[in-house]
Parts: sequence; structure tokens; C-alpha cells
Amino acid sequence: MSTLVIATSATGTPMGAQVYQEEVAARASAALAAVAGHDWRVERIVARSLRSPLPGNRRLPMGYLAGAGPGARAAVGRLLYPRGAVVHRMNLELPPAPAADVITLHDVVAWKFDDESPPVPAAAEEARRAAAVICVSRFSAEEAVNLLGISEPHVVHNGVHERFFDAAPLPPAALSRLGITGPYVLTAGGASRRKNLEGLAVAWPKIRSSRPDLTLVLSGPEHPRRTALFKDLPGVRLVGRVADDLVPGLIAAASAVVVPSLYEGFGLPALEGMAAGVPVVAADTSSLPEVVGDGGVLVEPTPDALAAGTLWATSGDAEVAALVARGRARASEFTWERSAEGHARVWASLA
Repeated sequence: MSTLVIATSATGTPMGAQVYQEEVAARASAALAAVAGHDWRVERIVARSLRSPLPGNRRLPMGYLAGAGPGARAAVGRLLYPRGAVVHRMNLELPPAPAADVITLHDVVAWKFDDESPPVPAAAEEARRAAAVICVSRFSAEEAVNLLGISEPHVVHNGVHERFFDAAPLPPAALSRLGITGPYVLTAGGASRRKNLEGLAVAWPKIRSSRPDLTLVLSGPEHPRRTALFKDLPGVRLVGRVADDLVPGLIAAASAVVVPSLYEGFGLPALEGMAAGVPVVAADTSSLPEVVGDGGVLVEPTPDALAAGTLWATSGDAEVAALVARGRARASEFTWERSAEGHARVWASLA
């Protein structure tokens, strides 16, 4: 029997990367059974720092490990992981496995953008030595090759949970509790510079002047850049982090989902909007055309183009309904089951 260890880090602020790791981990056993020719045992390691109150099953000196050299990290890895296991590290702060070391590289933003969390110093070297590197888009794979020197990364797209296809729009009472009334467009995610909130902030008054009934709703962890950009603009509602069980309904109730990013490794908010049957307006940059295809409005990430795209998507034009239908059909191709089976083929090749 072969052993797969899925290693992750505990976090108090789950984002897209945590959605990925939980969805893939939940399907790992079934995916291996479907694609592998022998039995597998799947184990989880959820690491947390020595004093962290977060749930987990291993305590590690995470701060030390993040800055440690390759030798020290490799020594901890030899102690941490079962001998002979295929180990998939879904967080680059975790130490490498001694043999079949698999990593996920969602993007290379840590190396390209100075307002993102800095990269683990040893991560690039470890990635080049890994038995397999999985990237979530062809775009990210190309970036990994060109910037980090990764050899032949595997491309396995993310999925979208079926609950988004079945989502009922949040009723007015639930929206009111979030401070939302009337029709709105939604932008979800972080607030680093690559998210291009500056462009959206300039675009919004142009949209609002033509559609004064529309509200711009921004969800995501509180961030001073987002607050500074939007706090004085009319018709804007910052709702912060929204409870996970409300997210599908919040998307489904929107008049449009806008993803103005300059750089995305995948772009899950666009896919979730398409699955929920909402018009999606996305920048024609990085991985977004790869994910959105013909299922959304792809525009230049400029204020004028974002405004024009959003106004058309919320116009009621007959072509918008056709766009939404294409979006749902395209989103249905991105399932977590398919993603897990893509991962399983990589794991099985290393047994």
C-alpha cells in the first residue's frame, strides 16, 4: 500500500488557496481509487505554530522554518513525514519531503510584487528539486518556468463547487443585514496592487453616473488600501469578510461580478460568478482569459474599459443572457472531481 500525505498549514483567514487544499484533500482518496492501480492510504498533516490556537495535528516552529536554509528545512522534513510517502505540500512554508516531494504553485506573486507576502527564501530552490510541481493554470506554469526555472510543471486547473450552480440569490432581508439594498455589482478578494482596485475606483464614478441605481459591493478582508480608495465614493458598500455559507447567494444576487485584476494565478471569483449564472466582467490579463474563455466579458484593465464592460453586462441586453449561458456551461467543465483526478495522476506516477 502506498501513502499520500497532504500537508497544509492552519490559517485563521482562509482564502482561495485554502478552498483549493480542502476541496482536493476531500476528494483525494476517491480520485486515487479512480486512477491508480493499487491501494492508497491518505493522511493529512495540518501544521500550526508552537503557540497557535488554530486547529491542527502538528506543531512546528513556523516562523523559524519560513526563513531557514535548505539544509535545516530538509532535516525537519525528514522528521515530519512518513518514510516512503508521497508528500504533497500545499504551503511552501512547510519543509520539503526527502523523496517524493510534490508542491502546488498557485502563482509567483511573492517573487513579482513587493506588496505581497515575501517568498520563502528556500522555496524556489526546493521547487526546482521537487519530484513534481502542480500549477493551477497554463499561465502560472509558464511563469514558473520563466521566472523560477521550474522544469515541466503539471497543469491541473482548479474546480468550482457545485453549490454555486445551485445558489439561490440572497433574499432582500439577508442583503439588508449586509447593508446592501437594490441592484449591485460585486468584487471579491484581496486588495494588493495587482488586484487593480485603483482602476475600479476610477471606473466606478463613470458607472454610477450612468446607473445611479447600482451599488458597488466589495467583499474581502479589511485592508487600508481598499478603504482609502472607496470610502468616499458614492454608492459603495464594503462588507468585509462574508460568512462562507452566504457567499454563493451573495454572488447569485449580484447584477454582475467584476474581476479587474492585473495578475491572477487562476481567478476563482470569475469562475464562481459564471457558475452562479451572473454576468462576469474580467480583465483580459494573466490567467483570466484561460479560465473565463467566452463565458464572460474580457476587457482591458483600464477604468474606461471596466466601466464600459460593466455597463453592458448590467444593461439587460439580450446578448447578456447568452453570455451567462455560456459562462455556466464553461464553469461546468471545471469540477473539483476532475481537478482531484488530475492531482491523483501526478501522485500515482511517483509511488
